[in-house]
Amino acid sequence: MSSSTPRTTRWSALALSVLAVTATVGGATGPAHAASPAGPPASAPAVRAPLDTRALREAITIRPGDQAAGAMARVHRSGHEWSGASGDTHTGKRISDRAHFRIGSISKTFEAVVLLQLSAEGRVDLDGTVQHYLPGLLPDTFQPVTVRQLLDHTSGLPSDFEGAPAPTGDEQIATRFDYFTFDQVIQGTLRPKGRAWPGPHFAPGTQQEYNSFGYRVAGKLIEHLTGHSLKREITDRVLTPLRMRHTSVPAGNATLPRPYLPGYLPTSKGEFVDVNEQGGNPSQMISTTADLDRFMTALFTGRLLRPAQTAELRALPRDADGKLLPYANGSNCNTGPDKGSACFSVALMSFPLPDGTLLWGKTGHDPGYASGVFASADLSRRAVYAVGTDSFGDGAAPRISGRLAAAAFGSNG
Repeated sequence: MSSSTPRTTRWSALALSVLAVTATVGGATGPAHAASPAGPPASAPAVRAPLDTRALREAITIRPGDQAAGAMARVHRSGHEWSGASGDTHTGKRISDRAHFRIGSISKTFEAVVLLQLSAEGRVDLDGTVQHYLPGLLPDTFQPVTVRQLLDHTSGLPSDFEGAPAPTGDEQIATRFDYFTFDQVIQGTLRPKGRAWPGPHFAPGTQQEYNSFGYRVAGKLIEHLTGHSLKREITDRVLTPLRMRHTSVPAGNATLPRPYLPGYLPTSKGEFVDVNEQGGNPSQMISTTADLDRFMTALFTGRLLRPAQTAELRALPRDADGKLLPYANGSNCNTGPDKGSACFSVALMSFPLPDGTLLWGKTGHDPGYASGVFASADLSRRAVYAVGTDSFGDGAAPRISGRLAAAAFGSNG
């Protein structure tokens, strides 16, 4: 079974490296060297301090080595707002700062909100087990896994299609329209044909390790509990109440609405293919920077969740002694004294700025796309970015998100 799903999982794990880059930005606000954009940057009218609009424009200007074709961002700081977009390096065309893009694993936050709402309604217990709600789904080799552990990445479950041969770049391009249901992903991961069935990575609740597969199980659980598709639940519970008219759960519809941010992948012959149209799985979503900012604002102001569930957004998993759980593989989460410990809550991840401000948010990756949305708890600092890549590498998000973090939140920003 080949699809974009294994690629998406690997991209999602790379989200952690994005934040590691931004931890070093401190007060830097300008570019390391001059660059020429492919087209004129499109941005909102200049807003004076505390936002340095020149630094923000330069941060999203594509430079050699970025492995990107275009970028866009929306930033808020202390009541000031800025939005902008680069030009497309492959066509020279302007990119609208209202363009749609694929948000990858940011979709997980929407899934988590639905389950938190169901928890508030008494329809699911976060400390109840997958084995209770979905009997027979996990092989007997797995210990009980709670719903909370699915959401905060402490389940120890394997990765999507773990052990399957990695597709070549040309195969990823050719199969980008493939669409897999939750059942297909779950069975293709837990009970694959032609290779050994994977076991747990660790005992549930003892470590944290970023895990997209847990959210495939969570999506299946939502559909089981409600009798509705994940698309309907997210639309009815989040998108419609918040009037997020430019956000959707395509659920197999490969079309990306216009205007859109192009995302490219290179063939083995060196040709670049715009992969904005894709299949994926039932949880993959499309949005805009303005809609994602609206979503984060509603999330932190209590429009979507009750107080008890809102508290889950900023509760990191801890052991019986109150210590943060260790992050598997040691170094991917957090910086400073908490380096190597858990940084994911239910739905979000935490990221400390050099001045001590703690941001919460999520990054996402789909083939051809890298994006992120972050905000401080009081919403005085917020940023959303999206990058259209032109490489299979991981350079685009760390480089551009690092520059953007410096310009938006650095000491001079």
